[in-house]
Amino acid sequence: MYSQTVQTYMPSVMRTFALSLAISVLGMAIGTFVPPALFLPLAILEIAMLIGAFIMRRKKAIGYTFLYSFTLISGITTYPIIAHYLAAAGANVVILAGVTTTVVFGGLALYATTTKRDLSFLGGMLFAALLALVVISIFNIFFPLSSTAMLVFSFIGIVIFSGYILYDFNRMKHYGVTAEEVPLMALNLYLDFINLFINILRFFGILASDD
Repeated sequence: MYSQTVQTYMPSVMRTFALSLAISVLGMAIGTFVPPALFLPLAILEIAMLIGAFIMRRKKAIGYTFLYSFTLISGITTYPIIAHYLAAAGANVVILAGVTTTVVFGGLALYATTTKRDLSFLGGMLFAALLALVVISIFNIFFPLSSTAMLVFSFIGIVIFSGYILYDFNRMKHYGVTAEEVPLMALNLYLDFINLFINILRFFGILASDD
């Protein structure tokens, strides 16, 4: 049974999430005009905002202005990744990654909101796996992984963020969404989607370059 809060605010979460994605795409378009020297400061700002969001989420203090500002910056910082794979693997790989991400996201969301199972038990495992992913990402900056290792890393990332899609949608179904939580839940879904996309793009890009 859906609770009244889910009936009332689940559509609001999805509308806010869709707008966040649109703003991110706008950010990607803006990224084409951003000088390369600005991408690192923007990436640092994005990480700082993520840490701030993690702290604020306990107080449910994340608002729409924060959400849309973050997704705009995230779109700008995602542009160099897309540009790299456009040059290295071609537009077909980028389009395929986008379509695959949309299909996987939609399929998992449908399952998570229709199953009677409570998937909240995934939370702890996913968070531990995400921390491990972050540590490996930092390690990769100083000691670059081989293409095979990056392929495995990307696949693990796909699994983790697919798990988060299941977890976040299922949690909304079982525990509801209040009006104050709408921006937070939209941010969660945005992070699930964009990180799934980046990992799928990297996975396809490595496969294409190895052909």
